[in-house]
Amino acid sequence: MKNIKYILLTAVLVSFTACNDEEDFEDQLDNSTEEVVYPDLNPGTADFSNYVAIGNSLTAGFTDNALFIASQENSMPNMLAQKFALAGGGTFTQPLMNDNIGGLLFGGNQNEDGSFGPRLYFDGSGPASLPGMSSTEAFAPSLGSQNNMGVPGAASFHLLYDGYGNPANLVTDPPSANPYFVRMASNPSATVLGDALAQQPTFVSLWIGNNDVLGYATSGGDATLASITPSDGPPGVGFDQTIETIVGALQNAGVQGVMANIPYVTTIPHFTTVPHNPLDPTNPDFGPQIPLLNSIFGALNPIFEAVDPNRAIVFSETEASAVVIRDESLDDISTTIIDALNASPTFPAFIAQFGLPAAAAPSVANLLGVTYGQTRQATADDLLVLPSSSVIGTVNMESVASLMNQGLPQALAGQFSVEGVSLPLEDKWVLLPTEQDEINIATDNFNATLEAAATSAGFAFVDANSLMSQLDNGGYPDGNFILTSSLVSGGAFSLDGVHPTARGYALLANQFMKAIDETYGSNFEASGNLLDIGNYPTNYPPTLQ
Repeated sequence: MKNIKYILLTAVLVSFTACNDEEDFEDQLDNSTEEVVYPDLNPGTADFSNYVAIGNSLTAGFTDNALFIASQENSMPNMLAQKFALAGGGTFTQPLMNDNIGGLLFGGNQNEDGSFGPRLYFDGSGPASLPGMSSTEAFAPSLGSQNNMGVPGAASFHLLYDGYGNPANLVTDPPSANPYFVRMASNPSATVLGDALAQQPTFVSLWIGNNDVLGYATSGGDATLASITPSDGPPGVGFDQTIETIVGALQNAGVQGVMANIPYVTTIPHFTTVPHNPLDPTNPDFGPQIPLLNSIFGALNPIFEAVDPNRAIVFSETEASAVVIRDESLDDISTTIIDALNASPTFPAFIAQFGLPAAAAPSVANLLGVTYGQTRQATADDLLVLPSSSVIGTVNMESVASLMNQGLPQALAGQFSVEGVSLPLEDKWVLLPTEQDEINIATDNFNATLEAAATSAGFAFVDANSLMSQLDNGGYPDGNFILTSSLVSGGAFSLDGVHPTARGYALLANQFMKAIDETYGSNFEASGNLLDIGNYPTNYPPTLQ
């Protein structure tokens, strides 16, 4: 079978720049030209003279799967700082990267696994990696503490971890330092929280916790790759006591601030863009193979149906079909499959159609049992992670090599190695309903902790979870625009499907200012000082480098 490559995003990638043009929204606008007189901006009881932002990639300004100058300049804290400057705020510094390519170098080299690579851009059909190489070196001399202490990749406990900015810890296995914090730590043993407090802030924003569930989610719920932070445990381990320690330290320093909760990651386009049924029968590389595929699975379906009818695998010749996935929550029926096939008098004749001798029947039965012991077709309740779009329908060469080592001819090994078709998608590509429940339960628990901590400290509080849910359910109107969670066309999320666009960050900054107004008596909203999100882009061109 040939590689089957699907352009899964075509339906949602209508005009990438359409949502940037105000003319497109004229029918929705109130074009009244009546002049509005606003009161003067008043900070209320808030002291913005030294603002420090603490958090992760959402604080740093991460966009399009990278950190780069333009994204940092359009980070939410920088937007807030510009408004705070109108109400007594001081200078706001950021650990700017060296270019707009994005990513990091390690001793002059890019990571072999492709992480910390260049930013994504829209190539007309979907996200693509920007050609070129970053000029920002992770091992460069430290920039020192910055007002924007957002560290991409940081979980809650990382804010308390000494050595998180030690360059020597970048080469341990696994690395125990963060290259972004290496660039900004005041010294090798500094902590993120310690460096933030050392600047004697008068006002902070604290948005942390997303990465305490996000890594597990983006790995498809594969616990061997990432895990959810436990709620219980000492500071620096358990989420609850870590947040209590962080917020307690801010209180002891007499700092004012604003906090936000974390969204259900299952509402963001990283998990909602790739459909569960992308296999198109009109695809010339897939459609002609359907009879053969149904013949192969036809030999297995009676066994599946005897155990659980929901395991049966059938590809439609008239409608889009769901991918085949491995579901580790299912009972492993490998032995049942092997025994049933070996006991079937027709099985040797079945494998003969593939040019295999009858003597190969036991080994083929074992192969089918091991491969399909925990498989089923995906349903609408399963969520495929965004990177799966580049994997579905391709031939897994490791699988080909393994099958050839077991005696299968190369062509046949290739037929049984098509991702999501004849080779079940592994756990890392799919969030099962049970895994989604784990994530949502943890998110609810973390959000209860965050809100309680904000209330106890007297901080303003932003319900980012509700905002993100609204983006995913009809969209959020702001000024002349309605932002949604659709990848590319929705305007709120960047090309990685996780982090906001500059316009999305502006929307968030407005929510933060509204919360500050409510708690500290400022009047950013009433004085007309909220951001016009239309002034911020939804994409960066590839020419920006």
